[in-house]
Amino acid sequence: MTKKALIAQIRKKNSFLCIGLDVDLEKIPAHLLETADPIFEFNKQIIDATHDLAVAYKPNTAFYEAYGLDGWKSLEKTINYLNENYPEIFTIADAKRGDIGNTSTRYAKAFFENLSFDALTVAPYMGQDSVEPFLAFVDKFTILLALTSNKGGLDFQGLQTDKFQVYKQVLEKSLTWKGSEQLMYVVGATKPEYFKEIRKIVPNHFLLVPGVGAQGGDLEAVCKNGLNKDIGLLINSSRGIIYASNGLDFAQKAREKALEIQQQMKKILALIA
Repeated sequence: MTKKALIAQIRKKNSFLCIGLDVDLEKIPAHLLETADPIFEFNKQIIDATHDLAVAYKPNTAFYEAYGLDGWKSLEKTINYLNENYPEIFTIADAKRGDIGNTSTRYAKAFFENLSFDALTVAPYMGQDSVEPFLAFVDKFTILLALTSNKGGLDFQGLQTDKFQVYKQVLEKSLTWKGSEQLMYVVGATKPEYFKEIRKIVPNHFLLVPGVGAQGGDLEAVCKNGLNKDIGLLINSSRGIIYASNGLDFAQKAREKALEIQQQMKKILALIA
């Protein structure tokens, strides 16, 4: 998918919502456990109920890998279902990969070519030659971990250097890499006060923002300093949407939660139109 196509979808749907498909068999409705593939069935119903409200879906691969080969097959079925039935949707593999160049190329092939995801989260710790192989794929996006929403995120990302904090150096340095126009960045919603400074460094790139909903991130606070001329935000909500109910009505309740967020987004977009 191109950046232009993603922006067009955002404006058409009045939404920049990304739904995280982090499936835990201990949390999904009990009746689905009787189906041939409970994980895929859960995802399918969530997707069908919310696809007109979301512009992206983000499976966290750990929730599939934890179930071995069966879990991986469920992931394959999920991405194939999205690509075949809702090709306009932006798909993100939240796998947090990153290794020496040759290995990174293989990771990229696995997620971009074999599974046909549009984007992949990548850890920047090993530097330029570990990230550029991902950036070599046309119309595929590498989402670099910059400032994460977890409690320990600032342990290293927030360390002060002679110039400025490490996460800012990651942002600045990454702009010099070949293919940097294909970069996006993870910035946690639980740290909304940082967005103004981040936008000074990466004014034109998309930011994937986890932490809205169950983690307590505030949508309006993020948008205040995070939006750019192309919207430039993908706000992710996982547990707050997909586990809104564990009954027979789980898909409808997920839609209701997604609609609440989409309506907030629509109001925000109307103010900047």
